[in-house]
Amino acid sequence: MDITRRTFLHGAGAGLALSGIGAHRAWAETSLSFGGMQVQSLSDGHLVLPPDFIFGPMPQAELAPLLAERGIDPGDPLTPECNVTLLRDGERVVLFDTGAGNAFQPSAGELLDALDAAGVAPGDVTHVVFTHGHPDHLWGVLDDFDDPLFSEAEHMMGRAEWDYWYNPETVNTIDSGRTAFAVGARRRLEMLEDAITFFDDGEEILPGVAARATFGHSPGHMAFELRSGTEAVMVVGDSIGNHHVAFARPGWNSGSDQDQEMAAATRSKLLDQLAHEQTRLIGFHLPQGGIGRAERDGDGYRFVPEGA
Repeated sequence: MDITRRTFLHGAGAGLALSGIGAHRAWAETSLSFGGMQVQSLSDGHLVLPPDFIFGPMPQAELAPLLAERGIDPGDPLTPECNVTLLRDGERVVLFDTGAGNAFQPSAGELLDALDAAGVAPGDVTHVVFTHGHPDHLWGVLDDFDDPLFSEAEHMMGRAEWDYWYNPETVNTIDSGRTAFAVGARRRLEMLEDAITFFDDGEEILPGVAARATFGHSPGHMAFELRSGTEAVMVVGDSIGNHHVAFARPGWNSGSDQDQEMAAATRSKLLDQLAHEQTRLIGFHLPQGGIGRAERDGDGYRFVPEGA
């Protein structure tokens, strides 16, 4: 495929191939191909978060030197990238999550431009697969007229995640700071009700795509293993939510998780597997397009972007 100014794609080749562009985020900054699959990381922009949203429940005395080592000022806002994964496999064009749309944060909601740069129109998308129902992953599913944006696509969500967000009682039981999450999710899921397919942990939801329960960040959060032969990539969503503390101290509770203890246990187990098997991962909020691998680093891990 031709290289242009705004989209950087890597042609198919034997084994896993990957291209990256350095420090500046482009719409399709990183892509890889294996078997018949081509996977791209597309930018939906970034979020702006108060530090306590993640760091609040952590042991502050231990946190401070860890952040200092990584050049992170604990008083500065956090600005994590939002990376939407696009899979092209034969006639299938699959989106994992749909970004934030225009109703969440002004710094996010850029997926349509990213898709355009990658040569994909909304009507080309055959499947939309959700990791979970938080705004930056779900709210971009509707267009400006509140109709499904990907009108030709089959929409797919884990059964437990759907049940949680569709339940009208969730708005009354969720943490008060996330009430808008529940209201927004319910409204969007109502629009998808007649076009949704449910799946459970361990199911092969599409050829070469298996669902993996990674509960905790949200009640039914799912990751997805994309596999062709002996090669695989794990789309981890927000089960590994940042490139610093989540890797260095995966067992610490994070304020971004709805069930903090469950999420920490999930994160620790997943990182152990990824590091042991050296399986590539794509993280929704990881830097440089989110494609890389986890490596052991003392008692924890570190994120190594592909090509580093």
